[in-house]
Amino acid sequence: MSTTYMAKPGEFPRNWWLVDANGLILGRLAAKVARILMGKTKPQYTPHIDTGDFVVVVNASKVAVTGDKLNSKEYQTFSGYPHGQKRKPLSEMLAKRPDEVIRLAVKRMLPKSRLGRKMLLKLKIHDQLPAHQYKAQQPKPLALEEAAAAAAK
Repeated sequence: MSTTYMAKPGEFPRNWWLVDANGLILGRLAAKVARILMGKTKPQYTPHIDTGDFVVVVNASKVAVTGDKLNSKEYQTFSGYPHGQKRKPLSEMLAKRPDEVIRLAVKRMLPKSRLGRKMLLKLKIHDQLPAHQYKAQQPKPLALEEAAAAAAK
């Protein structure tokens, strides 16, 4: 009788990946990054264990969106007080806080639990290519150019 393999914390290596978001579509980038953070790209994937890798995203302000999302998509916050609701369009968020746009897109694709919040801590987002401080971890470049080529057509 065969048994199902269940990963245990600490028995698998964690890799570091470098993603250049220049020209990539926001949703497709977020979906691929979320799969890596969850560990679904590894054969050791176990749903209740964090088996994912670290991801460093650079050039966050150069991410692309399709259609009229720059004007029609809104980010909403609520302070809890009367009239405490604020809305910002995607164009304003990309201008002021491009890292937050990518972080929110990835966060909403992760599990809504303690495990999902732990996975999100492995995502590092920077606006410029040489500005990240993770050179000692030697992140490997992750090729997501096929999404950028599809957007150019």
